[in-house]
Amino acid sequence: MQREITLRFLAEPSDVNFGGKVHGGTVMKWIDQAGYACAVGWSGHYCVTVYVGGIRFLSPVKIGDMVEVAAQIIYTGNTSMHIAVDVFAGSPKSQERRKTTHCIIVFIAMDDEGQSHSVPAWVPESKKDLAMQEYAKKLMELRKGIEQEMDPFR
Repeated sequence: MQREITLRFLAEPSDVNFGGKVHGGTVMKWIDQAGYACAVGWSGHYCVTVYVGGIRFLSPVKIGDMVEVAAQIIYTGNTSMHIAVDVFAGSPKSQERRKTTHCIIVFIAMDDEGQSHSVPAWVPESKKDLAMQEYAKKLMELRKGIEQEMDPFR
């Protein structure tokens, strides 16, 4: 089982927005791709995105930047996997990278009939792992309140 994955590539001119930086939607696509690869690597099954939350764009990604999209499991339920995704970027001429984006994605593993499938439990091994698991649990509680607020508008 693979708990984490990092995708690396150069930001291309076709990724540009009207402000001359990489489009936020492109960054979100990269985040979903890294999260999916992480979820499939952990579960061994096709997975679907069921939630993306708390996305924070901290600084822009520039055209020509070396981009790293790092995804790691931080909590597992019966069929769900909470994955923290961080995007880093910087000049390919340097080893320095700055964090540009952070979010949490929840994926559900699916079987061949399209039904949810159980996933292996992830067990924290370090203090940082425990802190990330607690972070995921707090976000789950916050989501419950958000969902209740949104119910009248569904």
